[in-house]
Amino acid sequence: MADLVGPRLYSCCNCRNHVSLHDDIVSKAFQGRNGRAFLLSHAMNVVVGPKEDRHLLTGLHTVADIYCADCREVLGWKYERAYEASQKYKEGKFILEKSKIVKENW
Repeated sequence: MADLVGPRLYSCCNCRNHVSLHDDIVSKAFQGRNGRAFLLSHAMNVVVGPKEDRHLLTGLHTVADIYCADCREVLGWKYERAYEASQKYKEGKFILEKSKIVKENW
């Protein structure tokens, strides 16, 4: 009988709490505060912090930091609003920094 393998996941680097599915990746070509980052359509087991306006590489955005729901490690941010029309596709999506997550079930 074949082994059952669950979905490929990303987990918090600190406590291994599952925070996203590999299938939810929209793009791997993003820049976070600490290097490379993924843009994801969904995140789970995270807490969304207060909204604030930030000047990012692609212009002004309203974002909210996201934290691991278990250990409160800052994992990235959520795009709440993009002010430029070309950036609207990011609204409601999440940035997870590669340095803050680990692969599970790969």
